[in-house]
Amino acid sequence: MKVKPDDLGTEVRAINQTRTGGVLLEHGWDTTNCDLFSAVLKEEIREMGTAQRLEPMVVTKTTQIRFFSSKHRKNLQESQVKELLDNATVYENEIENNEWSTSSYLNPRLQSKHALRPRVDPRETSILLFPGEGSQYVGMGESLLKFPGVKDIFGVANDILKYDILSLCMKGPKAKLNETKYAQVAVMICSFAALERLKEERPHSVNNCIATAGFGIGELTALTFAGVLSFERAVRLAQLRGEAMQVASEMEQSGMITVLYKHSTRIHEVLAKAKEYAASEGVNKPVCEVAHFLFPHCKVLAGHTQCLDFIEKNWRDLDLERVRRLPLQGAPHTQLMEPAAYTFRKYLARSTLQDPVIAVHSGLDGKCYKDKGDVVNKLPKLIMKPVKWEQLMHVLYERPVGQHFPYTFECGPGNTLKTIMKMVNSKAYDVCETVF
Repeated sequence: MKVKPDDLGTEVRAINQTRTGGVLLEHGWDTTNCDLFSAVLKEEIREMGTAQRLEPMVVTKTTQIRFFSSKHRKNLQESQVKELLDNATVYENEIENNEWSTSSYLNPRLQSKHALRPRVDPRETSILLFPGEGSQYVGMGESLLKFPGVKDIFGVANDILKYDILSLCMKGPKAKLNETKYAQVAVMICSFAALERLKEERPHSVNNCIATAGFGIGELTALTFAGVLSFERAVRLAQLRGEAMQVASEMEQSGMITVLYKHSTRIHEVLAKAKEYAASEGVNKPVCEVAHFLFPHCKVLAGHTQCLDFIEKNWRDLDLERVRRLPLQGAPHTQLMEPAAYTFRKYLARSTLQDPVIAVHSGLDGKCYKDKGDVVNKLPKLIMKPVKWEQLMHVLYERPVGQHFPYTFECGPGNTLKTIMKMVNSKAYDVCETVF
């Protein structure tokens, strides 16, 4: 059963009426024994290790993207444009690609060329954003239960997951909710619940949505909203993604650290020195990479614990403004997640997918997904590649002076994405709201 952007609640209510034994999945994904499934998954990831790499998928250059509005749905041929995007937040390892390396003085900034802009008043349109792991908190979703369809969304999710996700969101415990294998799927379910509220209070904002994006697991939510995945398949994939990343996190001592830095700071040198220190401490092939590009002069680094210890201890000598260690285990969006990315891709490729009906922008490069083949190719890579959220914001919101902005709604727990938007584009921030 395929989710339409404007009828999620109707779909899950229909599923809720016909569910039997919780077996709602296609292609033989039996959820009646999730403990066995988790054990098999864990063994598969550990055996694969970090030797297996993602296999590239050939995607045709000629693509069409359909986007949905209350007035029309039509195919648009995406023009082939020269990739001219600035390198303000690029570190040395990415310069070879040259995709984000343009001169801010000799060439105009053309990030907006990678976004579809219908010829209507932007104030009549909307953009929906979905948060990722880290936005969860005990008690989230309680205010949404009064809206039609929300209880059914949680009910169907419970059948798929084989545990009470609503109780976990409402009562915790906090330590369990913060585990990756629970946090990711919990945030996604709550984001769908927030969509029900938006649909009830401002249906035109759902119907007139021209683009969507999500941070981390939020990108899977965005793709589901755009009709690429069914609701039940998205929940199962979110569960698998979280479990795979949890296992990968336990394979290495690793973590994340937020850094604020100066204009003169050389991030690639910070990374290099941290890896040198870790190697001297006996770490084999140490990893320390940029995991999140958040806003100007702010990034999240991730990698081996020894690398982060070095940065935390020597941040002044490294020409950093401030650092803050994040209270979590694992290094998502780095090469340490390669085993999880491989496993996720294998199961994603078995799923029934559709081309997106609205523009979904990828955190991998800021551009729209072209078709369902592009989803299989790019979505798994995001697990082991940095989230380029700052660049994605430029793609969505760069506009000529004096032009109006679409309304933006952050659907899900917290207001992290709205806060980041203020640091990237204050005018877009002025017409951004959180829905939860």
